[in-house]
Amino acid sequence: MMADENKTEETVTAQTETAVTNEQPAIADTPSEAAENQSPAQGDEGQPRQGRGRGRGGERGEGRGRGRGRDDRRGNRREEEDDGIIEKLVHINRVSKTVKGGKRFGFAALVVVGDGAGRVGFGKGKAREVPEAISKATAAARKKMVRVPLKEGRTLHHDGNGRFGAGKVTVRTAPPGTGIIAGGPMRAVFESLGVADVVTKSVGTSNPYNMIRATFDALTNQTSPKSVAQRRGKKVADLLGRGGASEAEAEADAAAIAE
Repeated sequence: MMADENKTEETVTAQTETAVTNEQPAIADTPSEAAENQSPAQGDEGQPRQGRGRGRGGERGEGRGRGRGRDDRRGNRREEEDDGIIEKLVHINRVSKTVKGGKRFGFAALVVVGDGAGRVGFGKGKAREVPEAISKATAAARKKMVRVPLKEGRTLHHDGNGRFGAGKVTVRTAPPGTGIIAGGPMRAVFESLGVADVVTKSVGTSNPYNMIRATFDALTNQTSPKSVAQRRGKKVADLLGRGGASEAEAEADAAAIAE
């Protein structure tokens, strides 16, 4: 009985080995069947396919690319806004407030902007961070720009005085080559305005806010011969002809005047 059982087991084992050896791999009749026979983890040429995580990552990458495009457009918009505008930071003041657990700091910025061709403005901004305070001050300055008439595009037409609070300033026209004789906040104003020759003096205070407001008070009182002639209903040459100048000289001076 034992011998018969051993022979039966040997026979079954031999038949199983023969069946495995004779088994042939299935051959796909069409390319579609070959694609179906491939494992889902492999693509063409046996390369592993990107998983769902990779696909989502790629989509996120594309989303980030679109985000960068929007940032680029925003950057171009900023360049357009900043085109031809001179921005000067005049003063930053830091204040602190003591609260439970420590101190809170705040910043106030004073900014002067101008186009270098007769327009200038100033503004102030407050925030918890310096960049944000500067941005607020710059935006406020752009909204309050004023036009100042310039003589020959380099200096003021006449002398003037300005006052605000305890601040008193004096501005005077100057010949070519004089430069900007001004200090601190007043220099920033004239550089942004586009003035190349001017003599100034500040008396009474060193507060930058009061100095700039007094300077703008003096600049807003500036008038040009053209505006005076229009107001009086006369020609510019008629106004410049007085004082001993000939008619030809007066006309030449009138032609050389630029707003």
